[in-house]
Order: sequence, then C-alpha cells, then structure tokens
Amino acid sequence: MANSKYEYVRSFEQSDSLLPETWIVVRIDGRGFHKLSDQYEFEKPNDRRALDLMNAAAVAVMKDLPDLSIAYGVSDEYSFVFHPSCQLFERRSAKLVTTVVSSFTAAYIMQWSSFFPGKALDLAHLPTFDGRAVVYPSARILRDYMSWRQVDCHINNLFNTTFWALVLKGGLTNIEAEKELSGTVSSDKNEILFRRFGINYNNEAEIFKKGSVAYRQYQLEDPSSTAEKELEIQTNVKELSRTQQEKLRKLRRKAAVVVEHVDIIKDEFWQRRPWILSGKPGKLVTEEENN
Repeated sequence: MANSKYEYVRSFEQSDSLLPETWIVVRIDGRGFHKLSDQYEFEKPNDRRALDLMNAAAVAVMKDLPDLSIAYGVSDEYSFVFHPSCQLFERRSAKLVTTVVSSFTAAYIMQWSSFFPGKALDLAHLPTFDGRAVVYPSARILRDYMSWRQVDCHINNLFNTTFWALVLKGGLTNIEAEKELSGTVSSDKNEILFRRFGINYNNEAEIFKKGSVAYRQYQLEDPSSTAEKELEIQTNVKELSRTQQEKLRKLRRKAAVVVEHVDIIKDEFWQRRPWILSGKPGKLVTEEENN
C-alpha cells in the first residue's frame, strides 16, 4: 500500500490473531433455517437431502482448505477444525471464519439443485450461514467439544423424532406436543415412539442419531499402537516454515475426503485415525483397499 496522508486509518484496525499452538474450531450455523426449511418444504423431523447437501458442502470446504483436520456436522451446523500447527492467514480469526463461511455457503448454493431438483432457490430466501472461531488448548478438550456436539445431536434428534411423531402421526398440535414432552427423559421418549407409533429409535438412520464426520482418509491403524501416544500428540507442536506447510498441504490434497456417521466419543475412532490429531498425513488408501 502506497504511503499517503490517509494511511493513519490503519491504526484503527485491531489484531485478531488467535492464540498460537491451540486448536481452532470454526463453527458455522444456518441463519433462519427454520423459515428456510418451511419455504422449501424440508421433510420432518429430518430431511436426508438437506443433510447430504450440508455434507457435500463440507467436503468441498475440506478439499479447498487442506489445513483442516476434521469437521463435524449436524442439522444446519458444521464445526471445522484447524490443527494447532496451522498458520493459515497468520491465524487471523476474521480471515479464517469468513473464508470457511463463504466457501461453505458458495458450495451449498452451487450444489442445491443436485439435492433438490425442481425446487429452484428464490432470491428472497437464499440460504446463508454465520460463523465464529473458538480456540481449545489441548486435544483432550477438542475431543470433549466434538463429543458435546455429538451428544447434542442425539438429544435433539430424539426430541425431534418424538415431537414430529406426535404431530404428524398422533394428530397433536405443536403446542400440545411440546406440552406432552415437557419434563420427559430419554426413556420416556423411546417409550412414546415404540408403544404409540411402533418406532424403534435404535433403528433410525445413523446420520440422524450420530451426525456426520468428514475427514481425510488414510489407512486405518491398530488402536493398540496409538493409544499411549494420543494424549502426548501436542507436546511438540512446532511452527512450520512456509515450505513445510505447502508440502503438507500437497500431501493432504492427495487423500480422499470421506463422510461417516460413527461414534466419535469413544477412543477407537481417534486411535484408528491418529493423523487427525497429529496433523501428519498417514498412508494413502490403495484402490484395492477401497474395493
């Protein structure tokens, strides 16, 4: 930027670089998705097309930003995780958040017609997302964050499944259904679903109960070989040179990004995929292994 008498205005800018050597989570949420779901007639309590679209957009973001380690999504939210060694945009919060949000929104809108053919987007009702960045100091706390989101997925889905069964199959109004579910616990809701509507909640699709986790696919490892190392992963986080960062990005781009609907609370998921927490790419999956 050329020097001029107006350059003093830069002094009003504030630094928003996030703490070094911490996990960065950028969580995005749909804005006004209750109205949007009504506008485009999403199925209740879950619309598989809408969830698959969210996952497709998340995969696009993961491919576009190889600095991302993992992402977890449920309903109209998605959490994108940057490793502590990440130096993208000098870890500036605004840059990271706006890049993730704009990339996700663009991918969501561009792929809309693939999941909702015949339902063109209305300029007055375009899907938009907001976002925020939060830092977590350790892998254990990051895992607790991810566990929190998955537990929330289960709690909300059980409530919504029961609520909409009461409304759509039981003939109750929204207010009546809310009143009936007030003060109930999980066992009560399971009982209502099974005894009144013949629905076994355990048989519901895993994507509804567990949400979606997106990550780069490498060869799975033996849990016993990584269990002891897991909690020590972050003790030697080093600031990488630009050359090293670019090398890692190239390696990560070679891996396929997959979406699964599995338990991420138990240790096994992380122990079999140590590259997620270590930040070091694993061994690529061969075509034979994929088949």
